[in-house]
Amino acid sequence: MSAEPRAGAATIDLDDVDGLLDADRDGLLRAASMAGAQMRSTAAAFDEGVFEPMRSDHPPRTVIWVAGSGTAAAAGALLVAALGASTVAPIVTASEVPPWVGALDVLVVAGDDAADPALVTAVATGVRRGARVLVVAPEEGPLRDAAAGRAVLLGPRLPVPDDFSLARYLAAGLLVLHAVDPGMQVDVAALADELDAEALRNSAGRDVFTNPAKALADRMADATVVVAGEGAPMLALARHVSAVLLRVGLRPVASVGLADVLVSLRGGLNRQTADFETSIFHDEELDGPLPTRVRAIVLTADQDRPTTLSRLSGYDDVTTTSAGDVGDTAAPPPSGRLEQQLAMLAVRLEMAAVYLRLVRG
Repeated sequence: MSAEPRAGAATIDLDDVDGLLDADRDGLLRAASMAGAQMRSTAAAFDEGVFEPMRSDHPPRTVIWVAGSGTAAAAGALLVAALGASTVAPIVTASEVPPWVGALDVLVVAGDDAADPALVTAVATGVRRGARVLVVAPEEGPLRDAAAGRAVLLGPRLPVPDDFSLARYLAAGLLVLHAVDPGMQVDVAALADELDAEALRNSAGRDVFTNPAKALADRMADATVVVAGEGAPMLALARHVSAVLLRVGLRPVASVGLADVLVSLRGGLNRQTADFETSIFHDEELDGPLPTRVRAIVLTADQDRPTTLSRLSGYDDVTTTSAGDVGDTAAPPPSGRLEQQLAMLAVRLEMAAVYLRLVRG
């Protein structure tokens, strides 16, 4: 008796460039590599003065980020986790407009659905109560009507599926924070260049040993995957990555904190699998296939990487990755600000999700 082939098994090798490109019928690689272009187009809007109505002589009481779900909500969570403790005004995320919003607040309404009732209500409420309102969403439908010249509309300038639009929302969030807090210096154009370089490092033409995204996809293949974040910003990124791996890579993945991974490792995660693999009596025809191993992908900031590696020392099936971990390349990029590291890792993991999808053929 033979076991049935596992669903989703790879049919294309990660180093088969022509095979990967032929399988990319929906243009996923191109979409995943446009993070830098999205950042740059949003920076161009800033240079054109689109964000000027958000400025004021006095800092806001609160910056409120309203988003229902998807990458818009993920961007808000990343901004709060990475910058919430260093901004002149607290950043609050919500799925609906809070009842206390008023003229002292800045309200950012973000999403990809111009007919979402929660977003439409948020815009209408914000402008009625005198808040400074930025709408990061398609300039159409009920959202456009609710804004009606009383809110700043920032529609997408490049056609990118919502699965890969995190960079646009992050850029909008960084620039609105810069507009309301001049002391916060943000070079979104330079960040766009870093994301272009990250996408190039992960392009289909590079082999697994020099391609961080392919290397991650290779480690996630044939395993049950858990994505863990070290610290609040990386945990927020892990949650975004797990959603992308499900939606794009068609792989159900859990997202947890590093402490959860450590507890499971100390409790014997993969111990049964290791026992089966080392047993000379195990016969797949009689005993069935080996249990699927669990592999943890741990996301960490560059400055925290040595400590994280030390905590995970001695455990198998754990891969630690940071923005500066770029595989076998001669010149890894220098560590940047935390928001830069988060954006670079997001591009890398999004492209890894694409490769997991493409190897299915």
